[in-house]
Amino acid sequence: MKKVLWAVFIAAFVISCKQDKKSDKEIIVLPEEKATTVDLSRYPENLQKVFARHGGLDNWQEQQSLTYKIKGNEIHYINLKDRKDRVDGENFKIGFDGKDVWLHADEGAYKGNARFYHNLFFYFYAMPFVLADEGVNYSEATPLTFEGTEYPGIRISYDNGVGDSPEDEYYLYYNPDTYQMEWLGYTVTYATGEKSDDVHWIRYNDWTDLKGLLLPNSITWYDYEDDTIKEPKSTIEFKEAELSEVAYGDNVFDKPEGATVIEK
Repeated sequence: MKKVLWAVFIAAFVISCKQDKKSDKEIIVLPEEKATTVDLSRYPENLQKVFARHGGLDNWQEQQSLTYKIKGNEIHYINLKDRKDRVDGENFKIGFDGKDVWLHADEGAYKGNARFYHNLFFYFYAMPFVLADEGVNYSEATPLTFEGTEYPGIRISYDNGVGDSPEDEYYLYYNPDTYQMEWLGYTVTYATGEKSDDVHWIRYNDWTDLKGLLLPNSITWYDYEDDTIKEPKSTIEFKEAELSEVAYGDNVFDKPEGATVIEK
């Protein structure tokens, strides 16, 4: 009997040590149930084909968390279902805990708009799948012509109250033969809250297969003038990207002591 009790004690001690070791790493994961088959009927047929070309909305919905690096060693963590996120930069952290956007930084280390920035690159990276979100409206966009090729497009708008900038609009353009995404046009209304005709342009022509999903290695912004796309001007690379079927624990996104809540 003593041997049995001793064995139980040792096992409990080992488990406790493992849990302590995991908590030291700060990031933990929680198992989630896989999504059921997605009903595609509410999406336009051409958008359904874009989803299929990029690995399928079913496959995307099975994923629970995403991580990648940009701008050197800036790490982004996202839970895909509740959209909690965290950005770890040099001498600063930004997070969204499901309620508040917070900033924890050394004095002067972060000069941008944390509320605007915390999920900005996630939306660019997770195209076209983020266009399946609730509260999204679809219509046909005027085709985009670039270097002699005409790309069909889908205009995306949002219901009132969806996100911080429901007046934003997106324009997804795809290859007419393969339905692979080629361009993204978008407006920025965060500062004004009013609709804008100033469309910014990103080219999506560098893709990789990640767990059966076609996602970007890099995206490139282009100069434009009077709705005419000009020359490439800047590129963002996404490195060490990982998708997982388990979600990060809430502790990853909790506001740390000393952080400031960023009001809308």
